[in-house]
Amino acid sequence: MSPSPVGLPRTDRERLLLVLVLAVTVTVFTATVPLLRGWFDLRVYYGTVDTWVHHGGRIYDYRVPGTEYGFTYPPFAAVSMLPMALLGLRAAITVALLLNLAALGAVVWMTAGPVVRRYGWYGWALTGCVLALFEPVRDTVSFGQVNLVLLALVLTDAWLLTTGRARRAGIAIGLAAAIKLTPALFIGLLLLAGRRRAAGVATAVAGAATALAVWVAPDASRFYWSEALWDTRRIGRTAYVSNQSLQGVLARLAAPEEPSRAVWLVLVVVVLGVWAWRARRAVAVGDWWAAFALTGLTACLVSPITWVHHLVWLLPSFAVLLRTGHARVAGALYAVLCTSVVWLWFDDASGVDGFVGGSAYVWVTLGLLLWLPVDAAGQTRFGPTIRNSSDTAPAPRTAAARIVQVSGQPGPLPDVTVAATGTGTGTGASGPACGTARAATSEPTGVTRPAARKPQSSSERASS
Repeated sequence: MSPSPVGLPRTDRERLLLVLVLAVTVTVFTATVPLLRGWFDLRVYYGTVDTWVHHGGRIYDYRVPGTEYGFTYPPFAAVSMLPMALLGLRAAITVALLLNLAALGAVVWMTAGPVVRRYGWYGWALTGCVLALFEPVRDTVSFGQVNLVLLALVLTDAWLLTTGRARRAGIAIGLAAAIKLTPALFIGLLLLAGRRRAAGVATAVAGAATALAVWVAPDASRFYWSEALWDTRRIGRTAYVSNQSLQGVLARLAAPEEPSRAVWLVLVVVVLGVWAWRARRAVAVGDWWAAFALTGLTACLVSPITWVHHLVWLLPSFAVLLRTGHARVAGALYAVLCTSVVWLWFDDASGVDGFVGGSAYVWVTLGLLLWLPVDAAGQTRFGPTIRNSSDTAPAPRTAAARIVQVSGQPGPLPDVTVAATGTGTGTGASGPACGTARAATSEPTGVTRPAARKPQSSSERASS
């Protein structure tokens, strides 16, 4: 086990004490702060599937009793949730909790596994406590949302691309894009990086899943793609403080009027341009983790609705910050995203203070998009080892080795192969695209507010 940094516990006893203190802190915080979540989104999913399968109802007609909240995902999402029809509500909640915890574990393993495993149980316990306080994670888990599962799917393809398994990449992104539209931007990343095969696989998988939904639920599919998709009122009020997207900022500035769609489109184009420039640079040096992190940030910014729990897409950015030696920056941004600070402007987000504080998570996301470090060499310090035979130099020929031996030099031969390939130390820029561009829903609740009749906002919206 590696020694702990200065100031941190050095013995197992001290580490156990720290973990226990953190666990108690997390428990007290989650038990005393009025989070108002109560598996609400899972209840939307469960009620939709139950009504559809057992009572002959229609997917997009269901509403949680006493509310205006209903299903807003593409039809394939409902099809993928059909197994819930075999379960009771409590069993469905249990399965959803286990799925989210498994997905979170997979995300940590893929983005920071080497470092966490280095410290054994202590590393995993600390990571669990830290993530339990992270507002987007705790809201996703307690709402029974699907964000962590989608993030794990998308990062699976990032892992495949960074470990020399690119031929299998694209399937997970395609499934995620069929369940929810936001991950479709990662298909754009594959195209931007020149990974046409992976992009084609992702597109084909998303298309096949959507076609399956059309076959299973033709009426629901027709309604979603022709009407529900374009009706933003089904998702929620864009000015609500939980909407931490660019459109959310504009909506709060323009309230009670509707924000200018033209201004929003201009901002979206600018952000997409910045993303394309930065993502291409990341891919060019082989830093796929930074490229995927930048894409997640961009998806949050350009989406019309980005509830606070959607910001789990920022997790890869924190892994990149730690990997590249910016632990203090990561700690400061993490602290902001644990404070629920935006909810201080739950009632009124007007004025300069509302503009700054009520959209604090937007500024964090935008700052990361502009500044997130890109460093291919850092992958070996904080990520999976890159193995791609097509990017390594060939080993020296046997004849060359004989010449060295005949020359009479004493001692064993130097490790010429490792020096030539650069894979022994991991200090060179390596990866599937090294050096060139070759084909290489519900809104989270106001945690600082008193309990309200609805677990989201008092405005009309459907689960997202």
